[in-house]
Amino acid sequence: MLDYDSAPLKVLYLGGTGTISASCVRLSVAAGMDVTLVNRGNNAAQRELPAAVTTLTADVTDTASLLAALGDRTYDAVINFLSFDADDARRMVDVFAGRTAQYVHISSASVYAKPVHRSPITESVPAHNPLFPYANAKAETERALLESYTDKGFPATIVRPSHTYDDANPPLPGGWAAVDRLARGEEIVVHGDGTSLWTLTHSEDFAVGLIGLLGNPRTIGETFHITGDDVYTWDQIYTIVAGALGVEAKLTHLPSELFPVIAPDWFWSYEALWDIGHSAVFDNSKLRSYVPAFAPQLTFHRAARRMAQWRADHPDSTGPKPGDAEVLQRLVDAQHAIAETASGFAPKEK
Repeated sequence: MLDYDSAPLKVLYLGGTGTISASCVRLSVAAGMDVTLVNRGNNAAQRELPAAVTTLTADVTDTASLLAALGDRTYDAVINFLSFDADDARRMVDVFAGRTAQYVHISSASVYAKPVHRSPITESVPAHNPLFPYANAKAETERALLESYTDKGFPATIVRPSHTYDDANPPLPGGWAAVDRLARGEEIVVHGDGTSLWTLTHSEDFAVGLIGLLGNPRTIGETFHITGDDVYTWDQIYTIVAGALGVEAKLTHLPSELFPVIAPDWFWSYEALWDIGHSAVFDNSKLRSYVPAFAPQLTFHRAARRMAQWRADHPDSTGPKPGDAEVLQRLVDAQHAIAETASGFAPKEK
């Protein structure tokens, strides 16, 4: 358990109700921090946050709105989950310079070069995944912040989550639509041959790493990834979820390169091609040297049972989204069509 003996750290979250950030807010409060979050005030998840949280209502993308909400407040740490490009990073520098002792930018481990240059991945692996627009924008955001640190002394810390999930957000392409197919015993397509290694991190475990970095001046100008130690093949990930649902997984496979061809309108198609289609195993030694308390507790086997229970308890919010359900069926149909075509070219018995 994280503990602070001195006056409570004053921390500000931009966002704070998402898959990762809500767990971080809760742990910040549990650790005795003075927590404020800024959002538009229309997220139902706010009701699940601790009563001790102060909420400011503003549009974070609108500088005037954000400044009006902040007033003359200052913070020991600002944690931004809502910044996705270099221009926005520079805007945040202008807003928070002189207002915080630490600015934590939540980036993404998708920035690491793919295929990976070495395994396990350390923070020294180049942040260069230019074919994946999301990862490229995140890498440019990091560079803008680190330039501001070098040139202006802006107190930036970079944090890179990998594939982070919680009970209400399963880490499968297609989310609850994929879980629904598994539960109904229907086939589901896995990218590649299903054997690439992937790291999963529950948001509660991620939060321990993030909260441990807050208020530490040694983290300024540094980059950390925060991931679990849970490594599985993608076939195993789907099989574990199916087991938690009490069914057998019916898996079929499709080359990752075909996902954008079959479903060019689906974000996960490009994840399959440029990110999750490659193995990613991480070395968290650097983080542990700063945060000795970081010791992930939730294996995916345990978390999958929690997700299955969440689904049973929240049927209104865990149904398949129509768009995801349609794409998953499209992928299965395409795989069958490819298999049929291939069988037509197979040598015939004499």
